[in-house]
Parts: sequence; structure tokens; C-alpha cells
Amino acid sequence: MAGNTDFDAILSTTLKNYVPKLADNVFSARPLFYALTNGQTIRRVTGGAKIVVPIIYGKNSTAASYSGADLIPVTAQEGITAAEYNWKQYAATVTITGIEEAKNNGEAQIIDLLEGKIMQTEQTIIDNMNTMLWGDGTGNGGKDFSGIQQVVSGGALGGINQGAAGNAWWAPTQTNHGNAALTLLSMSSMYNTISEGNDQPTIIFGDQLRYEKYEALLQPQLRYTSAAVADAGFQNLLFKGAPVTFDDECEAKAFYFLNTKYLRLVAHTDTWFQPTPFVRPTNQDARYAQILCYGELTCSNRARQGRLHNIAN
Repeated sequence: MAGNTDFDAILSTTLKNYVPKLADNVFSARPLFYALTNGQTIRRVTGGAKIVVPIIYGKNSTAASYSGADLIPVTAQEGITAAEYNWKQYAATVTITGIEEAKNNGEAQIIDLLEGKIMQTEQTIIDNMNTMLWGDGTGNGGKDFSGIQQVVSGGALGGINQGAAGNAWWAPTQTNHGNAALTLLSMSSMYNTISEGNDQPTIIFGDQLRYEKYEALLQPQLRYTSAAVADAGFQNLLFKGAPVTFDDECEAKAFYFLNTKYLRLVAHTDTWFQPTPFVRPTNQDARYAQILCYGELTCSNRARQGRLHNIAN
């Protein structure tokens, strides 16, 4: 079937106009997306060989009281470093075959067909990105974005190996609950361990059963919820002021205590849900366009993240 340049322009324009709505729908569709983006913008970076995230891990030893003509220390300070994350790539393809175009002849019909294809793609991106961002970063041969399990479950991250000498500050807190029943005491211990002053977990995730176990521990009069999280469409309870919710992709038998102040999705300024024009391959009766994303999930403080795992069913 010969190419129709008018249709190519209609398709490309329609896709370009819809993609911002698609991105908004994606990042409001799952509680993890909401937690990573609500109240803070996705960090946008124009480029660079790697994504560099500054990290402060030590204090300035020169800060101290003094008297009169005491010497004030001028010692050069360490305690500042950077995590370096590789750019990751994510794509989805929208394809319209020649026979689909023929069956939907006319501008209005072809736009309706395209919008249906976009909605299908949107739902697939939601499901797949949610799975990826809950993962350990090893999916698809290590091409996946870093995920929450990678951030909170330990191991090297951002080019820093927590197991190396002097790098204990880069370790998240992990507690094996020994397949015992969930208790408020165990949750309090995790919450308090990864808190410092008013720097506390901002959200707690579990699987559905763990969420229900927590709900069962509460007295009816204590079942308060976060209005903001509820208004976003997600069930939640509160624990010490932090919303507690569940996600089907969260590790089973675990609660993840996250401080999202230190978790940031980084997006490439020029290529974040960026649609390409529709093109027709020489060997296919079809047109296709791609929606491209360059980015990564980064962490700047793993010590403020925690995992309470092996909780009994």
C-alpha cells in the first residue's frame, strides 16, 4: 500500500499531542509512581556520560566552639562523594498496519484507531514500568532501570559498593523477621532506625497481605489515612504519619520503608516520553512510531531506606 504523507502527518501530530497526557496517566497510575513524583518534579538532565548524584556521608570536623584567640581548624574535609548512574533506555512502539488503515479509511477513523493503540500502549507501559521500578535492575540482561529492590536490598549501586571498607554509610537497613507474625514493635524499630530527627520515612509499601496484616493490628479508631494519597486513588493507612499502602509488584512477605526525599527519577531533557515520527519500513505494510525514554531511578541516601522482610503469612 503506497504511503500517504497526509496520514503520516496526522498520525505523528496526534501521537505528539497525546503523549504528555500519556506520561501524566502513567505516573498517576501506581502508588510507587505517585510516591516518586508527588510533591517533587522528575529531575531533568540535559546529558552527560553518566547521571551524577552528589552524596554527603560525613560531617565537617572543623565545626566546633572556640574561645578568644584559639586556632580555628582549616583541615580539608572529606565526606562528600558522588554516585554515578548509567543512562537507561525504555521504548514502546505504536504500529498501524496497512489493513487497519484501509478498514479505518478517513481522518476521524484513523485518529480513533490510533487513540485506541495509544491507550493500549499506555496501559502496557504502566504495568511494565511498575514491574521494572520494583525490581533489582537485572531484568532484560541488566538493561532495566534500577529498582526499589536494588536500592533497598543491598549490593553495589551508583558505582559505590556498600561492602567495601569504609562504605557502611551506603548500606540500607534490612531486618529478617524470621517468618514471625507482624508486630507494631518490629515496624517501629525499622521506622526509628532509618529516621534521624524529622528526616523520616515518607511512605511504607507492602504486598496486599502484609497491608492487611497491618490493618488487623490497628484499633478501629486509629485507622487514619493520608488524605493526599487517598485523593490520588490509593488505599492507605498511617504509621507514625507515613502512609502505608500496597503494590502487587512489591516483594512478598516484606515491608519497604522509603524516604522518597532521596529517591529521584531522572529524565533526559530531550528524550523522556518523546515520540518519533511515523515511518513505513520498506519491507512491511505498516507504519510505526516509537515512544522513547532515557533516564534512571537514582538514590542519594540508602541509609534512609529500609526493608523488613520474611514476615509470616
